[in-house]
Amino acid sequence: MFRSASLVLFAPLVASVIGSPILFTKRIAQTISDSTQPWVQACEAAGGGDQCNPLSVTAFSTLLAAPGPCEQQDAADAMIDLAHTLGSDPTMIALTQVFAQQARNSPDSLSVLYCQTPPKNPELFGLYQCQFQGVNPTVFTGNVAVGDPGTIPLGLSAPLSPPGSCPANPVGPIPDGSQLVSITQVPGAPASGGQVVALPPPPTTSDDTTPPADTSSPSNDGSGFSLQNGLDAQALNTQFATLDLSSSCTEGQNACVNGDFAQCVGGQFVTTSCAAGLTCVALPLVNSAGTSITCDSLSDAQDR
Repeated sequence: MFRSASLVLFAPLVASVIGSPILFTKRIAQTISDSTQPWVQACEAAGGGDQCNPLSVTAFSTLLAAPGPCEQQDAADAMIDLAHTLGSDPTMIALTQVFAQQARNSPDSLSVLYCQTPPKNPELFGLYQCQFQGVNPTVFTGNVAVGDPGTIPLGLSAPLSPPGSCPANPVGPIPDGSQLVSITQVPGAPASGGQVVALPPPPTTSDDTTPPADTSSPSNDGSGFSLQNGLDAQALNTQFATLDLSSSCTEGQNACVNGDFAQCVGGQFVTTSCAAGLTCVALPLVNSAGTSITCDSLSDAQDR
């Protein structure tokens, strides 16, 4: 009796599975730390020091599948805020505008909802994230259909055309797992009244072989903070070589652990892997006293 009853109970289920198409989905991921690496370099060059990396980690973490629709924009606002304290550095602002449009991880091959709250800084007005090419352009996370709340960027009145595009990549979505900043560093024209800040042009070259005037001073000729910064960075790297995930730490402390960028959370180090070819190191600042902990190539670290 039990056996026949089980067959009766499971028969409709089997029939429904056989009679229905099986939908396959995949998680579209990315190496999220790559998204802010150019911004970190610009931030350090502008004198941001130890403020750069914590903001970078917070920012690229918003590209994971779990954060809400506005957390990426909130992180971009914080990056713009720091840029304003550093003379409104145009490179930092432009790279932040590109980051604000980076496609986010999709756990189910569905498009990611758009933030419906205005940003704090006008430089981010009219900007919204691209989508990856592998997501469904007509269905958003939560099985929300195009046209429903959250599927149209703030300030627009109709679905995007082409779907998945963004101001920095108006031709459509970007390849799965790619970084927008490696495709373009031009933020594009914002959709609704934003302020685009173009990256400064590269330095021009000339045939003039006259050596530049010596502008060195006691503060940067090796007898001031430059020498001390180098010594401090070497000391930190020596210390980092002794750390592992079980090492004790102070809440909020940044370090390098086994080549990964690490932050102390709840008394334990939590690590974030560097992009391919990079490793976590302490570097001396070049414009002011202090050091910075970042992901960098070994060759650049040795030069610094």
